[in-house]
Amino acid sequence: MLSRLMSGSVRNLEREFSCTVRLLDDTEYTCTIQRDAKGQYLFDLICHHLNLLEKDYFGIRYVDPDKQRHWLEFTKSISKQMKSQPPFTMCLRVKFYPPDPAALKEEITRYLVFLQLKRDLYHGRLLCKTSDAATLAAYILQAEIGDYDPGKHPEGYSSKFQFFPKHSEKLERRIAEIHKTELMGQTPETSELNFLQKAQMLETYGVDPHPCKDVSGNPAFLAFTPFGFVVLQGNKRVHFLKWNEVTKLKFEGKTFHIYANQKEDKKIILTYFAPTPEACKHLWKCGVENQAFYKLEKSSQVRTVSSSNLFFKGSRFRYSGRVAKEVMEQSAKIKREPPAIHRAGLVPSRSCPSITHGPRLSSVPRTRRRAVHISIMEGLESLRDSAHSTPVRSVSHGDSFIPRSRSQAAEAGDSSAVIADETYSPSDSVLPTPVAEHSLELAVSRQINGAPCSIEEEKESEAGTPMGVEPGELGADSRAAGSLQAAALSEAEQVNKFVLSVLRLLLVTIGLLFVLLLLLIVLTESDLDVAFLRDIRQTPEFEQFHYEYFCPLRRWFACKLRWVGGLLINK
Repeated sequence: MLSRLMSGSVRNLEREFSCTVRLLDDTEYTCTIQRDAKGQYLFDLICHHLNLLEKDYFGIRYVDPDKQRHWLEFTKSISKQMKSQPPFTMCLRVKFYPPDPAALKEEITRYLVFLQLKRDLYHGRLLCKTSDAATLAAYILQAEIGDYDPGKHPEGYSSKFQFFPKHSEKLERRIAEIHKTELMGQTPETSELNFLQKAQMLETYGVDPHPCKDVSGNPAFLAFTPFGFVVLQGNKRVHFLKWNEVTKLKFEGKTFHIYANQKEDKKIILTYFAPTPEACKHLWKCGVENQAFYKLEKSSQVRTVSSSNLFFKGSRFRYSGRVAKEVMEQSAKIKREPPAIHRAGLVPSRSCPSITHGPRLSSVPRTRRRAVHISIMEGLESLRDSAHSTPVRSVSHGDSFIPRSRSQAAEAGDSSAVIADETYSPSDSVLPTPVAEHSLELAVSRQINGAPCSIEEEKESEAGTPMGVEPGELGADSRAAGSLQAAALSEAEQVNKFVLSVLRLLLVTIGLLFVLLLLLIVLTESDLDVAFLRDIRQTPEFEQFHYEYFCPLRRWFACKLRWVGGLLINK
């Protein structure tokens, strides 16, 4: 009896697994779910825990063992999507940024979007001019600590907060000045609303950057926003395509293509190269989902999309969920008492801390920290003051990025608009989400010291780059050699892709011939009395083929088989 109970409990444990989801305020929600549970079940549990109704803007992100990020697909089993073993750790994040976050129906939804944008600001994804950065940070300060109080907030109190990947004393003074003089009396709700309205106006609002390279080998960040497709290089936005201009998204291997039709019937094709095929597929799926969410009028218009023009190759994917217009219509019907919001306040966040314990350490000089940052992002920094634009197959460069709320602004003729004073180098764009605990402690300690948490720095240390060597000392020869090597690798990849395409075509052709042969044998040799087979057998063309071609061919094969059999028997 006891053994049966123990075996039954073991089977139940095998059918269940633990899952931990890190929320936007860095608290954790842990639950036990069935092994065959789908992603929608886990997402509904989290939304119920948060008392969230406007949930279509959010998603669950996880990282596979190869450090590739993915969005959990709600229509598929969780265990089949995860390549690792349970227990699983995931993150709740904003997946589709609302076009107008201030217009969201419920305050709980606005608060969660505020937490996401605050995280984007900290990790360098929400990049902006220094003046805008000071205003955004002051709003965060007002929302978290309230009005300025000389008794509680001594001189230099803003330096204890970490809003950005790196600070300057001038920026800290400006943040404190705005907080003291301009925001007195604002409640947390009002400050968060003002933050959302300010953040929405920025060029990098809603950007979840995907690191890539253009056809010239220059680093770039690709992103999908509520308003269209964006390419960022250096501190400039070099491309912007509205969603109604994007006609097709394709990928093959590590190559990603964007097809678009712009005004005056100009067709352009943008080509970029992702670090890995998995990263390229993730980029493509994100693009397909964002285009469906923001572009379509109804979810019934969603179609299955293929990554290739040929039916026998490539990946197929279909967005499952409501589109933006349907979400806003559904939100307008919400009628309930606003749920209580438990703000994090001064509780320090592990992955996105707002306040640190004690003053920001200054053991590393500011000039040295800036030199390290510039050396890390050498490729992007070289584009900072240039008007470089990714080569395309047309001279058209797209329209200026103007949200609906800024329609009264002047039309910008240059698509290479400067988005910030600094180079766009999001420290979290290539980091896994979530990170391991020991990595978190290291990242937080480095951020407190003012050094950006960039994975590029880790790569440099692993490669054994001598400390103190400036990028310019490596010389033009090494860069030229790298360019030649990259070109050679690109040519080899193209040859490999061509060979693989030919092999696929050959295999499909052989498969079709085999299927036709089986159908022919069924028609000529079987006694199946099926209506459509009987009609085919009675046609004059089939009878002629049967007696003049098939029967002689069959006799020839039988003769050859008897001859081979005789040789084997004689031996």
